Amino acid sequence: MKYNFSATKNIDCGFTLLEVMVAMAIIAIALTAVLGSQSQSVSLASEAKFNTTAALLAQSKMAEIRLKKPDDLISDSGDFGEDFPGYLWQVTLNSVNLDNYQGITDHFAQIDLEVFWGEDGVYKFRLRELLFVPKSL
Repeated sequence: MKYNFSATKNIDCGFTLLEVMVAMAIIAIALTAVLGSQSQSVSLASEAKFNTTAALLAQSKMAEIRLKKPDDLISDSGDFGEDFPGYLWQVTLNSVNLDNYQGITDHFAQIDLEVFWGEDGVYKFRLRELLFVPKSL
C-alpha cells in the first residue's frame, strides 16, 4: 500500500488565533464571575460570624451589667480578652425621657451597649435595654 502525500492537500488540524482568543475571553469572564462570588461568600460568612459572636458577647456583657449595684453603673469600655481578640465593647448610660411618666422615669436607666470588631470598628452590633433601678428609701 502506497501513501500519496502531495503538497496540494491542505489539512486543517489546529485552531486559529481568533478561536483561541475567543476561548480565552470566555474563560476569563467565567473565572471573574466565580472569583467574585467566592469573595462575596467569604465576606458574608465573616459578617455572619460577627453577628453571631457579637450577639452572644453583648448578652454576656449585659448580664454582667444587670448584676451590678445601681450605684456602680457607669459608662465604660473595654475588650473581651484573649478569648475574643479584636472584639471591643462600649457601654453608655443615659437617663430615660418619657414625657407622660415623669415620676416613673426616675427608676429607669437606659443602657446602650455596642460591640465592635475589625479595623476601625467596621462591624458594629448595638443593644439597648431599659434597666429598672429601684431608689433606696
